[in-house]
Amino acid sequence: MADSSFDIVSKLDQQEIDNAINQTQREISQRFDFKGTGATIERKGEHAVEISASADDRASAVLDVFKDKMIKRNQSLKVLDADDPRQSGKESKIGVTLKEGISQDDAKKVGKLIRDEGPKGVKVQVQGDELRVSSKKRDDLQEVIALVKSQDYEFPVQFNNYR
Repeated sequence: MADSSFDIVSKLDQQEIDNAINQTQREISQRFDFKGTGATIERKGEHAVEISASADDRASAVLDVFKDKMIKRNQSLKVLDADDPRQSGKESKIGVTLKEGISQDDAKKVGKLIRDEGPKGVKVQVQGDELRVSSKKRDDLQEVIALVKSQDYEFPVQFNNYR
């Protein structure tokens, strides 16, 4: 019988992030406490967002609204890496980096956890920024998924290509 397998990945859902940005723009254009502050949020490429406002506290408030919208869209806040507010001319800006993929060090940690605490006979391979987990028994794979979900990593974890 062939091995069953699945991949452990950390991917961004670009459409959901765009939706969260659009909802944040709509909310800051309508809320009274953002009137006249020049508060904006916009996408800067595929992996960055820039927030600007007339004051540090208003920029931080926009970031809080964005985080709230991300949570409502079932997106993990672990993908966000926000800088401290910085002055740029008369406005305050916050750069937010969107993290994607599993680093080599993190992949090694997850692989070691599965080898040490997971069921015997489970194989783990690091493939770029994802991990392939395979086993002859599907029940073992279910145990590995439960084990990885129970851990708290600095990155969001998704499971795909389950076969």
